[in-house]
Amino acid sequence: MVVLQASFFKFLLSQLHQTTALEWVAVVTGFICIYLAAKESIWNWPISIISVISYGFLFFGEAMYGDMTLQIYFLFTAFYGWYFWITNQVAHSKPITRLATKYWLLVIIFVLALSIFLGWFMASFTNSTVPYADGFCTSVSFVAQFLLTRKILENWLLWVFVNICYVPLFIYKNLNLSALLYVVLIIIAFKGYLDWRKTYREQIN
Repeated sequence: MVVLQASFFKFLLSQLHQTTALEWVAVVTGFICIYLAAKESIWNWPISIISVISYGFLFFGEAMYGDMTLQIYFLFTAFYGWYFWITNQVAHSKPITRLATKYWLLVIIFVLALSIFLGWFMASFTNSTVPYADGFCTSVSFVAQFLLTRKILENWLLWVFVNICYVPLFIYKNLNLSALLYVVLIIIAFKGYLDWRKTYREQIN
């Protein structure tokens, strides 16, 4: 058992040594901004700006063009979310809302359609090695980020799901530190869901 543990930590250290400075910046700031978002802190937005810019360059280098484009979207939504939260804060933070059941079908249709389009586009016109996986994760993240900017509770359920999908994708692309981050983000996103659900229930009672 001791030998196995030593081998695991040796492997982990070797992977961390292979991690670029750019990925370190992206991962650390990504961790911080998700934690702050789960705490409903408005500071998650400026921190996320640093993270998305870093990941944009990182994904470009890995030919993950769907996720690279997603970072551009994240950048705009970060500024939008920052503004939206500021302008809707008076004596109390903007209330959390829920996604109506009828809109879930629209979300599913949108994600599937966008996934197919992005996958086809990247397979046809880029050198991406994971066009459809990249397209699917990009599409789900697109919707989750929009729901987050609107403070809709179910954004966290989508983040849990897509973070699970990202882990094997990052491992395949040898972005091991990012894969490790996303394992942690699964837990944080689920905790964020529980915290927001508690706050939502307090709002309506």
